[in-house]
Amino acid sequence: KNLQFRKTSMASYDFDVIVVGSGAGGSIAAQQIASSGKTVALIESDRLGGSLAHSSTIPKLALIQAARTFESGKRGAKFGLRGVGVGYNYPSVKRWKDSVVKQTSGHLTPKHYGSKGITVVTGKAYFIDKHTISIGKARLRAKKFVIATGAQHVVPTIPGLASSGFLTAEDATNLLRPPKSLAILGSGAHALEFAQLFATFGTRVTVLSLGHELLAGEEPEAVALLTKELKKQYKVQIVPDAKVHLVRGTGLKKKLTLERSGKTADLTVDQVLVVTEQYASIDIGLENAGVKYEHTGIHVNRNLQTTAKHIFAIGDCVDAPHYGHVAAYHGQVAAHNIVHPKHFTTAHAALPRVVHTLPELAAVGATEAELKEQNISYKSVTLPASLVIKSATSAADAGFIKLLASTHTNLILGATLLHPDAGDAINELSIAVTNHLTTEQLAHSVHTFGSWSELIRAGAAKLSKA
Repeated sequence: KNLQFRKTSMASYDFDVIVVGSGAGGSIAAQQIASSGKTVALIESDRLGGSLAHSSTIPKLALIQAARTFESGKRGAKFGLRGVGVGYNYPSVKRWKDSVVKQTSGHLTPKHYGSKGITVVTGKAYFIDKHTISIGKARLRAKKFVIATGAQHVVPTIPGLASSGFLTAEDATNLLRPPKSLAILGSGAHALEFAQLFATFGTRVTVLSLGHELLAGEEPEAVALLTKELKKQYKVQIVPDAKVHLVRGTGLKKKLTLERSGKTADLTVDQVLVVTEQYASIDIGLENAGVKYEHTGIHVNRNLQTTAKHIFAIGDCVDAPHYGHVAAYHGQVAAHNIVHPKHFTTAHAALPRVVHTLPELAAVGATEAELKEQNISYKSVTLPASLVIKSATSAADAGFIKLLASTHTNLILGATLLHPDAGDAINELSIAVTNHLTTEQLAHSVHTFGSWSELIRAGAAKLSKA
C-alpha cells in the first residue's frame, strides 16, 4: 500500500521473507514464518486466499456436497422412505455455496494478516534479481522468498473455442442454473467431479478427454469402475481419445466437431467447460533470480528449495500433485526449513490423491505400474467393497480396496480405495506409508464395526498372509 522505490544497499532487506501467493500453501507459510519473529510480506495479485478459497476447491466441494445430499434424497425409496419428490432450487444451491466461501475465507483480510505480523501487498510480483521483486513501480528486497503462485488450466488451441465462449472452473461454480447440456474438455479429477456434479442436477454431460488418459497414473481398474458408475448411474457420456477440430457458436448453442478413430461427428451443447491439464503460473521473472523451471513447474529439491537456495517453491507451481492439502503441507515444510537450520524433507510418496465423485476414488503411494517400472518386488490384494457391512447399510456396493506391500518386508507401498468415503479413509493409509507400517500392524489395529475402514483391515489381513 503506497509502496515507493527504496534506496537500499545490496546488503539491506525490507523483509526477512517475502511470500508470493496467498493460497493454502502461501498463507500457511507466511503465518508460520511470522510466528517465529521474522518480518514477512505476503504478495497477492488477486484475492487473498487464492483460487482454492474462491474459485476452485472450496466452492466446488460445497456444490458437490449439495449434489450428494440431493442424490441421497432421490435414493430414499431404496431405504424404505416415502414422501414427496425431492427437488432443488439452483439459485438457493448457489447461495449455499457462496455462504460456505464467505465462512471459510471472509476473514482473510489485510487486517487479519496484519494481526499476525504480516504485511500484505496487492499486485503482481516480478523478480528483478535474486533478492529483489517489483510490484508495479515499487521494489521490495528480502533475504528469502517462498513462491506459491499456483497453476491454471491451459486453454487448448481449438479453432473457434475462444470466440464461441467457454466456462472456466470458476465460471462453473457461479452459474445461476445448470446447463441442459454440457461438454467438458479434460481428463483429470476436475473433469469427472464437474461431470457428476452437473449430471446430478439433470445436465446431459459429455466428457471429452482430448486424447489424454482419464485420471492418468491411477490404477486402471479403479478408473474403469468409476467411469462405469458415472455412465450407469448418471448417464455421463465419456469419449476417450477425442479430438475437437472446431467449435462454432450457433445461436445459444455451441457445436463441436469431433474426430475419434478416424470418424467425425458433431456434438451440440449449451455450454463448454474447459478443465484441461494445469500448467504452473510462473511468469514472474524466475530467470532473473536464477530459478530453473519447466511448464510443469519450478524445479525444487526435497527441501523445496529451488536452484536458488534462498528461494523456496511450494504447491501447484512445482511438479507435485495439485491438491490443497499438498500445498498446505508444502507451506509447513518450507516455513520450517526457512526458520530452522535442520531441514525437513518432503515425502511425496505419502501424499493422498482424491477424486471427489460418488463413489470417491482415493489413492496414496505407488501404483502397481510404478512398482513394476522400478523393479520393486511386491504383492497385492484386491477386495470388493461389498465385503464389509458398511456397503450393505449404505446400499453402496460399487467399489474396492487395492493394497500393495513389499514382498520382503510387508511394508505398505501403495493403496487405492473406491467407495463413498474413500477421501476420508485414505488418510489412514497415508499414515501407514509415511510411517513405514506393515500389513500386520494395520491388520492388528482395531477398526470400528460398520465403518468403511473395516475394508482396510480386511485387505491388510489378507495381504499379510500372502
